[in-house]
Amino acid sequence: MIFRQVMHDDLGCASYLVGDERTGRAAVVDPKFEIDEYLQLARYHGLSIEHILETHNHADHVSGHGRLAAATGATIHIHRLASPDYEHEPFDDGFELSLGDVRIRALHTPGHRPEHTAFLLYDVRRSQQPWALLTGDSLFVGDIARPDLAIEKHEGARGIFRSLWRMLELPEHVEIWPGHIGGSLCGGDTVDRKPVSTLGYERLHNEMLAVTDEDEFVDRATRDLPPQPPNFQAIVALNRGPLLIEGVEPRPLTPRQVLLKQHTGALVVDVRTALQFDEAHVPGAVSIPATGAGFGTKLAWIADRDQEIVFVGRDDADGRRAVALAEAVGLRRIAGFLAGGMTSWREERRPVRRIERMSASELRERLATRDALQVLDVRERSEWRRCRIPGSINVPYHELTSVPPGIDLARPIATVCGTGSRAGTAASLLARLGASRVLHVADGGVATWREAGWPVEGEGVTLRA
Repeated sequence: MIFRQVMHDDLGCASYLVGDERTGRAAVVDPKFEIDEYLQLARYHGLSIEHILETHNHADHVSGHGRLAAATGATIHIHRLASPDYEHEPFDDGFELSLGDVRIRALHTPGHRPEHTAFLLYDVRRSQQPWALLTGDSLFVGDIARPDLAIEKHEGARGIFRSLWRMLELPEHVEIWPGHIGGSLCGGDTVDRKPVSTLGYERLHNEMLAVTDEDEFVDRATRDLPPQPPNFQAIVALNRGPLLIEGVEPRPLTPRQVLLKQHTGALVVDVRTALQFDEAHVPGAVSIPATGAGFGTKLAWIADRDQEIVFVGRDDADGRRAVALAEAVGLRRIAGFLAGGMTSWREERRPVRRIERMSASELRERLATRDALQVLDVRERSEWRRCRIPGSINVPYHELTSVPPGIDLARPIATVCGTGSRAGTAASLLARLGASRVLHVADGGVATWREAGWPVEGEGVTLRA
């Protein structure tokens, strides 16, 4: 068996190439939109990609099944309940695909979505027992999938409970290769960033698998669910609809063209580091760094699908990469990117804006002097309820489309989150709303504050970054 995991690091999405070395036949499971890596792997191993398998209609990223089918002629397979509009071969529970000595068997595991299916992998040259299970969005390393993206959440949780117990009937040695690692919108806070586990290990250490009562499981699985991904229904529609083959062509723009686009309503997104943005940026731009994981997720929260987007990076490579990451979350109204990056803007002596930065300790000092500084905590509401700085106001960063209640734009505002990353995006959004003075708590956040032993309010559970 030839087996390779292919990761979309920004979104935490995993896909798989499965092939038979003897016959040279291969299948790709849950392909991402950028398909070059599958084609390169197939060439390297002497494989022909003949099949594409989808675990379900994805809600957090655009599938590459259309592009891969066009490039290879492969047949697309998905569970009958998915009911897509493209040409495909529907399957039911127990469907088997033979690549030679390598076989793939469908295990219907509804819950995350009604059509959701996991895939058992067999290498019959070695054993008649399954070797691995591609769990898709059902069982993750350390956690389970969320139940609220297709049906009512309690019904979804009951489906996941029953599907998990069906999986647990498999031998303990079976490896678990999930569709997501930590950081994905389809999982919770405790999804591990480790890409693989075993059923035996998860039985012992996955807290949700220790819950044997269905009602208790449903209660825990539906308690404190994070907000639903902002455009998940639109992404599902793209993935169910006619095959999407063509990508967005990145278009370089001059500084003047960027201004014209901005004046006609385009959203300007700066993808450089938060430090670079704070030091100098295009007036009215939003800071969403693409230098770390989660860029596409944040962009999807903030960008309007019907609004054009212009990217500003350090150079053209930054801009082109941002276009690809935007495509992955279904954002296709891309006007272009600033040619030459921020350097070209500065060379033309265009106006820039700046945002003040401060550390958590400096915030503590300012508040200790009873400064009139307003503290806006931009984490999710569940995080704020658990632990917060006394007197802080909470509005998640992705909801800053208008002036938050209780916030005075004429007075200084400090934005704070867990460690500083979301606070930078929030600071840029407040500046766009007309705040006279915004301070980005960039060095540390509520986690630093709590660890230092300074006063906090709330339930006091462990924070996430």
